[in-house]
Amino acid sequence: MEVKVLNISGKETGAKVQLPESVFGIEPNDHAIYLDVKQYLANQRQGTHKSKQRNEIAGSTRKLYKQKGTGGARAGSIKSPLFNGGGRVFGPQPRDYSFKLNKKLKSLARKSALAYKAKDNNVVVLEDFNFDTIKTKNYTSLIAALNVGSEKTLLVLPSQNNNIYLSSRNVQKTKVITAAELNTYDVLNAGKLLLTADSVKTLEEAFAK
Repeated sequence: MEVKVLNISGKETGAKVQLPESVFGIEPNDHAIYLDVKQYLANQRQGTHKSKQRNEIAGSTRKLYKQKGTGGARAGSIKSPLFNGGGRVFGPQPRDYSFKLNKKLKSLARKSALAYKAKDNNVVVLEDFNFDTIKTKNYTSLIAALNVGSEKTLLVLPSQNNNIYLSSRNVQKTKVITAAELNTYDVLNAGKLLLTADSVKTLEEAFAK
């Protein structure tokens, strides 16, 4: 699949980039995508939720009232889950939600997500660029020039670039990552996928391994 290369002013440079068929042209695997997104979201969970059981509640252990003759149900402890302030039955406990996926499956999921973006013509390729200074205006001008201000965008850089990354941090509905940080969730969550010419090569080399 051949895509025209744009500059940061949103105009065609005359150059074209061939999106590798081995990455952007595969038949997407929906189940692989589901598993990879599920793992990503599970890894975001802290798992620090905790409630106290009756053995952890501070309270007297004396019997509240006599066993018989009150007309009410028998009660032995103020820490019973039946009473206000008592322990909770089967409450949440700290746990780790993460789980393992094979590298090949994760790679297939990411290629599938990229293939969907290419199939829907939601991939924009930019010539390699840099900002001289860290300014939010630099990035907002880029988004405006590409006419993608109303959509969520994901810009993939071949390597870390602080000027571009820091310029984008205050811009809503945008995210900037490196090719090494690419994940299925971010690709699918974005309306437009912005790639630089070098990041296309980096992705091709990464998925070829």
